[in-house]
Amino acid sequence: MPSNFIWRRRALKLAALALCAQVLPAALAQSAPPIRLALIESMSGPFANTGEAVFRNLLWAVERVNARGGVKLPGGNRFLQLDRYDSKGQNEEALSALRAAMDDGARIVLQGNSSATAAALIDAIDKNNERDPSRRVLFLNYSAVDPVLTNERCSFWHFRFDAHADMRVTALMQVLQDDKSLQRVYLIGQDYSFGQSVLRESRRQLGAVRPDVQIVGDELHPMGRVKDFAPYATKIMASGAQGVITGNWGNDLTLLVKAAREAGFTGSFYTFYGNALGAPAAIGDAGIGRVVAVADWLPNVQTPQSEAFYRDFRTRFPKASDDYVHMRMQLLIEALAQAIERAGSVDTVAVARALEKADVTLAGQRGHMRAEDHQFQQQLVVGVMDRQGAPGVKFDVEGSGYGFRVIKTIPASRAEMPSSCKMQRP
Repeated sequence: MPSNFIWRRRALKLAALALCAQVLPAALAQSAPPIRLALIESMSGPFANTGEAVFRNLLWAVERVNARGGVKLPGGNRFLQLDRYDSKGQNEEALSALRAAMDDGARIVLQGNSSATAAALIDAIDKNNERDPSRRVLFLNYSAVDPVLTNERCSFWHFRFDAHADMRVTALMQVLQDDKSLQRVYLIGQDYSFGQSVLRESRRQLGAVRPDVQIVGDELHPMGRVKDFAPYATKIMASGAQGVITGNWGNDLTLLVKAAREAGFTGSFYTFYGNALGAPAAIGDAGIGRVVAVADWLPNVQTPQSEAFYRDFRTRFPKASDDYVHMRMQLLIEALAQAIERAGSVDTVAVARALEKADVTLAGQRGHMRAEDHQFQQQLVVGVMDRQGAPGVKFDVEGSGYGFRVIKTIPASRAEMPSSCKMQRP
């Protein structure tokens, strides 16, 4: 492990401890060690921006818990401490980071920006927890949305706080099915488990809800390795597609929409993550009324609680480039704090059993964990891109001048889908 990486981790740990001391009165100083949370994510490479966005969100959530005194336990309150480990976008690096985190004393791991990495971590944690009960680990997943992770490959040690891909596709289809002018769509995605599942479910649901729509393109591309999406944009244009459905994220989405714009594509993008990380600025005016995104929450959810929540985040992270807030990550940390307090200990099994009953509310957004498969249930919203200042678009994204107007809200009861999980419990 490079010396500068070790120094950075130590510096971050010291900063976290300093933060705890700053936000609490001296009378509440704690002798108990902090509860370590290990974030394993891409902090370098082509998807570093996504890892940094996650870190900001989780840090803000941890700060909120620590500011109110930490997690209440019978032996006294304990702070949360967020440590970051760079997976470099590689599964093997993520597994090495998992081992390092465990050696550092972490028993709660957080990851989500790759379903392939999540699957590798689940397998490793399952084996570790069976082999070494004294070092059992919990895995809290905020974004890895391959449906199999809470279906065929479900694990007692894994909890997912994001809607899985099939749930998100269903939400998008509720908008797409109302657009009767749409007759030809192009499917494109990253060539790994998540990207494949998005295209597979999109094909299935299109056949069910819009059998009149023709699929004029269906392809996968290498994840994180395409620097020039112009050839893909050319194919999209040549196909006569009026809409593109994609699960792309990070630079793979930003470069795709930018190339399509430059090629003259004027159709709609139905996306999972088109609402940030450079995509709105890249597509510009061409995206008004045409770029659709599904999320658990959007800044332009029009309630006073939601607006206050978003303004607080922007106060904490005022740089326009840092403007990507995830409600689900805030709910994840709230659910974890709630579970530890209900368990009355940091014992991994006890916390897991309490997490199965998690029911949390923040800024008007409520979610609960489904015990049968550890899939979090919450409402979803679908937004369409528009210019800031248009009706329903009070806030823009990343200083781009464009925001997302909420056009459909799907209650948790309608977003919920059945599971094939057969949970094996200790």
